[in-house]
Amino acid sequence: MNLATTLAAEPNENLAHISNVLIYSAMAVYLLAFFAHMAEWLFGSRSKVARTAAALTPGKTAAAPAVAVQAKGGTATLERPQVVTRSVSGSRDVPDGPGAAAGDEKGDLYGRIAVSLTVLAFLLEFGGVLTRALSVQRAPWGNMYEFSITFSTVAVAVYLVLMALKKNIAWLGLPLVTTVLLDLGLAVTVLYTSSDQLVPALHSYWLWIHVSTAIFCGAVFYVGGVGTFLYLFRDSYESKLMRGEQPGKFATSVLERLPSAASLDKFSYRLNAAIFPLWTFTIIAGAIWAGDAWGRYWGWDPKEVWSFITWVAYACYLHARATAGWKGRKAAYLALIAFGCWLFNYYGVNIFVTGKHSYAGV
Repeated sequence: MNLATTLAAEPNENLAHISNVLIYSAMAVYLLAFFAHMAEWLFGSRSKVARTAAALTPGKTAAAPAVAVQAKGGTATLERPQVVTRSVSGSRDVPDGPGAAAGDEKGDLYGRIAVSLTVLAFLLEFGGVLTRALSVQRAPWGNMYEFSITFSTVAVAVYLVLMALKKNIAWLGLPLVTTVLLDLGLAVTVLYTSSDQLVPALHSYWLWIHVSTAIFCGAVFYVGGVGTFLYLFRDSYESKLMRGEQPGKFATSVLERLPSAASLDKFSYRLNAAIFPLWTFTIIAGAIWAGDAWGRYWGWDPKEVWSFITWVAYACYLHARATAGWKGRKAAYLALIAFGCWLFNYYGVNIFVTGKHSYAGV
């Protein structure tokens, strides 16, 4: 090995330090975004515009207003059609909450501040991931610390892309930023590992293919999991309304920031169904890489086993979601179990179980 190759293999401490500074800076901005999202949830739905929207929402305190249109010889009055989100077969049809899209005046102000801060924090975190990669001249996911900071970056990227596509996901900002702060806090305290080169088994172009798709799948599964989790709360809220009960003011204020249970159910299902084929590819790519690195495609290593268990769990959810009698809350519980399997596959197997995939570095 010549001198140039040796120097290239040495981690760049300056870039590693810059990466750490950027990650900590991103955490500080994410914290500000968290407070802005909290303000949106706590105060936005109580503004005058939001209360008016709630009063005009069909099924609440007033009927939908009529629409006046010009016609020959005079003005005709037509009833405004009731716009609802179509739910799965056999469940209720309820419109989205008036604050679900941050459409009220005060909520929109806090929401725009929160999203702007989230974009800034994302750029800082992305810079931290990029400089971490440059410091060691390789993909930035050779250990749990790098996987964690990359995972949260991709999760925020998914959220921002959906926002840019004008999807109604303003409600996702608060749980997303909260989770990212927890993920980064765990990464910089418990999981942190200094920049270093990869173990020999990871020196392969399959690292870019297999691990990158695993990170992207995990980010999308996470977004779908948040939607499913909030669906359970919104579904309980709507059930109380249907029974004629009156939820508390705080619960009403918070849950009206969410879309209807039907919208959340559909959102989570579509995400999980769309990403499931890529998760299948991830497992296949890992098997091919294992064949190149270890001379066998499948060896019942703990990571391989739990990847397959996660695949089976999501397959069961998707099958149940498309089967009569297993929609709604039953399917939601399966979705959360499947995401729990993914979390254990990531944290539990890497930290607590010894195997060929024990690259946690902690």
